[in-house]
Amino acid sequence: MAGIRRVNGKLSGVNPAVSCSRLRQVQALLCEGGSVTPDGILCSLGIDSRYNEGCTELAKYLFYGLYEWNQPNLEHALDDFPEEMLDDVIMLIKAECVHLYCNPVNYSYLLPYVSHWRNLHLYCMTEAEYEDEEAAEEFKISSFVTMVQDCQRIGVAHSSQGHIQKFDVFVVEKWPLIQAFALEGIGGGSFFTIKYKIVDMSEKLWQVYNRLDPVSLDNLLAEDLGIFEKQWSSFFSSIDLESHLSILDLSEAQAGEAFRAFYSHGLISNNISDKSKSRQPFVLFGKHSSSEDLENISFNFPSESHQVRNTGPQGSTAKHMILQCVAPKGPLACSRTYFFGTTHTPYLGIQMTEQKKTEVLVLSQIYSAAVQGVLSGIKCYCSTSSFTKAKDVAVNTFLLTLDLMNLGHYRSRLRSKCEFNIQAANNQGIVIPLPDEDSRYVVKTASLIVSDIPDLQENRGDFGTVVYSESFLESSINIQQRDGTVSSDSCYTILTANVPRYACWLMESDVKQSEQALHVAKNEDGGCLGGSLTVADAAYVFSSGHLCSPEEGKITFFSEGVLFIHSQLGCITLSKDHIRKISFYAPDSCGVGSLFVEYESSLLPHLPFPLHSSDQCLVFALQPRSKSYKAFFAKVLPEWKNPETGLSLQLLDQEQLSLNQRNMHTRVQKLHDSQEPPVAKRKGNLKTSHSKLPGQEMFLQHFALSSISQEPILYDHLEALFPSAELRNQAHQKGRKVTINIITGLPGSHKSTLCNFLVDQNKDVGRWVVYEPDSFSVSHLQQYLSSFLESQRERVKPRLLLLTPGYTDVLDVVQAVLFHPDPVVQGCFTVGAVTACVNPLASCMEHRFAFPKLLEQCSQGIVSTVVFTGLTAEEKHPLMQHVQQLVRSANPTAAFILAERGAVTRNEDVSLILSESSFGETQMLRARYVLYPGWCKGRFFSGSGTVVVTQQRIAFSRPLERPLFVTRCKAIKSSLKSSPFRGNVYNIWGKVRFSDSDRTVDVRYNAVSGSLSIIPDKSTDSLTAAPKESSTPCFLIFDGVGLIQEELKVWLRLCTKQRQAKKTKKTANTLSSQEIQSIHMARHLDPLPPGYFYNGYQYVDIFGEKRSFHPNMEEFIKEYICEANKEIEQFNRQLEQQRQPDLFDP
Repeated sequence: MAGIRRVNGKLSGVNPAVSCSRLRQVQALLCEGGSVTPDGILCSLGIDSRYNEGCTELAKYLFYGLYEWNQPNLEHALDDFPEEMLDDVIMLIKAECVHLYCNPVNYSYLLPYVSHWRNLHLYCMTEAEYEDEEAAEEFKISSFVTMVQDCQRIGVAHSSQGHIQKFDVFVVEKWPLIQAFALEGIGGGSFFTIKYKIVDMSEKLWQVYNRLDPVSLDNLLAEDLGIFEKQWSSFFSSIDLESHLSILDLSEAQAGEAFRAFYSHGLISNNISDKSKSRQPFVLFGKHSSSEDLENISFNFPSESHQVRNTGPQGSTAKHMILQCVAPKGPLACSRTYFFGTTHTPYLGIQMTEQKKTEVLVLSQIYSAAVQGVLSGIKCYCSTSSFTKAKDVAVNTFLLTLDLMNLGHYRSRLRSKCEFNIQAANNQGIVIPLPDEDSRYVVKTASLIVSDIPDLQENRGDFGTVVYSESFLESSINIQQRDGTVSSDSCYTILTANVPRYACWLMESDVKQSEQALHVAKNEDGGCLGGSLTVADAAYVFSSGHLCSPEEGKITFFSEGVLFIHSQLGCITLSKDHIRKISFYAPDSCGVGSLFVEYESSLLPHLPFPLHSSDQCLVFALQPRSKSYKAFFAKVLPEWKNPETGLSLQLLDQEQLSLNQRNMHTRVQKLHDSQEPPVAKRKGNLKTSHSKLPGQEMFLQHFALSSISQEPILYDHLEALFPSAELRNQAHQKGRKVTINIITGLPGSHKSTLCNFLVDQNKDVGRWVVYEPDSFSVSHLQQYLSSFLESQRERVKPRLLLLTPGYTDVLDVVQAVLFHPDPVVQGCFTVGAVTACVNPLASCMEHRFAFPKLLEQCSQGIVSTVVFTGLTAEEKHPLMQHVQQLVRSANPTAAFILAERGAVTRNEDVSLILSESSFGETQMLRARYVLYPGWCKGRFFSGSGTVVVTQQRIAFSRPLERPLFVTRCKAIKSSLKSSPFRGNVYNIWGKVRFSDSDRTVDVRYNAVSGSLSIIPDKSTDSLTAAPKESSTPCFLIFDGVGLIQEELKVWLRLCTKQRQAKKTKKTANTLSSQEIQSIHMARHLDPLPPGYFYNGYQYVDIFGEKRSFHPNMEEFIKEYICEANKEIEQFNRQLEQQRQPDLFDP
């Protein structure tokens, strides 16, 4: 299953905005509420889930490009890493956080996808730890148990799209991972499916997968669209093989073979398909394209008997065909109407007073009106999201265009026969209702069918049907104006625009006309075009007409005109009698030379219909360094510059180009730059790059924002997101504001040291105010900003340094600053730069499991500089490399600074940290919009993880004993427990007094790094504006997991001078052997009772028995106990009189 898409050994194409957006779409399923909504969605890959296809599909969605089947470099990838290593992934997605287990091998591949995920809990051993296979397996199981411990209902992606399986919890119970859950000791100790309710989330996840975003759109454009266009190339190749005689025997089955094979082969591997009439391929000729024929088409049974020669009115030759190509496993579909025969008569020196309304011309004009209708309908729908309005606009545009083409007599007949429709299809090609919310982010196809067109010229029945459709994608963003109103801005791209809208093939009469025109033009006696100046050479012809695309042919210049020969359009002759103005633009020797010919209306009968345009202008593009380009400057330019020729050629500069001329030149220039011939469709290789789609670059920028969220964009930010001269001139002038520089970091990151260093080193720059709260509160911060503004009356406003407390999400702080509820206060502050302090020694709780909010405090688009404050002298240290890799992945654009314990030494680094503008840079602004939708209104919810580090603040009034406090702190590191970390103390900080001094000191201890700092308190410094919440002189704040205040108080009491305890009275049983021996030594020579004597070593009675102790030893002991208890009673009485207060007594 595993496959890796790599470029030079590295992953390519990871888009952090899409990774975060896709995760949010999955997490949104967990916020729906209800009794069946799970607490999390479980995804396990590889053998642990018995290669479950639903889990694989979810992984392919979240880790796009990483887990793919049939990758071309799959074999090479498996040479580097075994498949089971890459599949060793367990993921539990919760509403606000994600738990992810992986191994050190696939960690670096997963990191680019997950490093931007908020509240990520990463379970990954180090390389050294992973070498123990048994320990690694136990770690996996224990990690899984920890992931699910707070859940009651767990969702799984059981089935994949296209392979639906009946959901059965017992199938899930058979997963090796689930079975391991029941293991005693390391597992959960019970059956997984008994302890948790399992919910199938497959169908809801499929809806999420089908939502287009920049990555899936890129795949659609680069892969699906290329395959789709290839089918059109195959179609053109097969038709172009026919001559003007053999094409008469072409059947519908032959012409549609490419579309039919593409569709039917795709259905074989697609178990979910929509087989409605509108989603089937077809090719129909002439009259055989009636509405009845369209209803009865079946792509499986094409007609062999319906040929070009017999499908016209009354059995004559067909003059057009309608065709549709449909992607069998995707949303793409488009239909066209193409023609047999041309619409023009080449100019041979005899002017036609009026163009004859031939059948081909009438059908072309009706088709042109249908094209106009569809394009206007798409535009209306994308701006209004109303199908009803779009339908009215499309039909009215169609009818109005008929009037403009002098086909008003068709208007009433065709009004009831034209049908406009918009159909939405998801990534699987399944049609979904247009009103559904899901349809907003899928491809749509707009079509206009004009059926049963009557022959009003010769009354020979009906011509058949004209069809036109395009697949398009819309994008809409909301813009909040300066007055607070919200408006919508929409744009769209037509995905199938590269499929030619108009094509025709020469019939016998057209060939004869072209041969005659060629003969007359090259008459040695001089024809209607004068004498020949050049030989025929390749060139493009193009116009701004909506049916036209750049076409390649052969151009020959004459003294009085131009001859252009095209394989399908035939001969085009332009005489000076038809030319109103002629000009030439060549930007440089490497650019395409564009010859603009503005013609008179008298040329229209002699010009192919697709080249007609409202501006009556053609462009002939000469490729640089070609024979025609060189010959034009050498022979044509001198001749045409002569006023006597009547042409008066004008050379243009870029500033002199009209908007239409500039657009046409840009189009042919891009065509040349792509090195794709415009008639590649004729040669069977229609491989047009998606970047060539009109307006594609702007649309992709627009779609990158709209596909993430519908949260509004501020008008003042549009210039940075969509650079425009118009917007730049209207840029809002900002007044002078107080600049806030934010410094964030976990406890132990030395951010306070960095702050003090910056203030001390930059006193001469201006006045600095430091805000360093003990805990984060949005209301408290906003109240402080209000009071700060009121207290600052100087003309020169001070700079404000804001230090975020503890494990605070820096985005919450930024939103609190920028979106103050008071508009006046809000307008007086701006964020200059955000800097994150990271100490690798204080970053991980265990293994590679980072402290909460570590990555969030380094967020891309928020943080511009990351200062590493530990291990700076050991850059090769594994922990330093791991943390730098993690932070770099989370913020690829941030500047890295090494500053041991916060001591920044370079002026350049200080400038980065104290920058007044880096937060507002364009790349930072755009990153915020795509990564944190809603941030600009303060509505982005940062969420929290399962492991929550809380604070306990304990105040006291008595001094501590310095040696005891230091010893107790250093003992904490060895007492830290593994997951779930309950009871662990990670940081201690506050202000205390020690018994050896009357001065208050600032203490900070980090348990993970083991660093302890005790420095004199600087709270009286006027530069510090932090709130003082305690009226007592001493307090300590403990950071940890599941802390209990009473236990912390017991810990603190052990750091004080211990109060002497009362002594207990002695008894004979409580005397120690040493005491008994001392009594013996003191009384062993006392007088003996009668019958005893002492031999110098032992006591002997009259019977000769010996003993070691004096015969009166019991009396001696009683006397000793009596005397000792008198002393104890006196000591206890004195102790009661000398009462010692408790540490927490007021």
